[in-house]
This record gives sequence, structure tokens and C-alpha cells, in this order.
Amino acid sequence: MAKCWEQRGCDEEMQAECLHHTKFNDRCPTKCNFADCDRPTREVTGDPALIFDPTVDRSVAIKEECLHCAFFLTRAPRIQE
Repeated sequence: MAKCWEQRGCDEEMQAECLHHTKFNDRCPTKCNFADCDRPTREVTGDPALIFDPTVDRSVAIKEECLHCAFFLTRAPRIQE
């Protein structure tokens, strides 16, 4: 089962036409209408310890919106130092 940070808010047809979905820039920007997260687990955080945690693997987040979500930041894969 895919994690919420691995799922886009649009379908495959929309992705085929999307300027944000390319092999060079695969992350949906927050300004995209389909990047909004309506999941009950969504929790915007302002906690610097979470936002700047160097062990979070941010490359797995498919949407920029995830980068400020406490659910993602506490459950994302970790980078081994």
C-alpha cells in the first residue's frame, strides 16, 4: 500500500499533460490545485526540529506540501548517516 506522500492528487491522464510532472521535476508544487492534501493525518508543523531534521528522506515526498507535514516528517524513511 502506497504511503500518502507517494500519491498525487491527479489521475494518470492529468499527469501526462502536467508541466510539473516531468522526469526532471517530479514533485508537485504547493501552488498546484491538485497538490492539496485533505487526509485526516495532515498536520502542518512549524516545529523547526521537524522541518530541519537532517535524517528525513525528503526525496520520497511527491508533493512539496508534505515537506511541512508532521505526519510525513515523523514517519518518512530516514537517511542513514
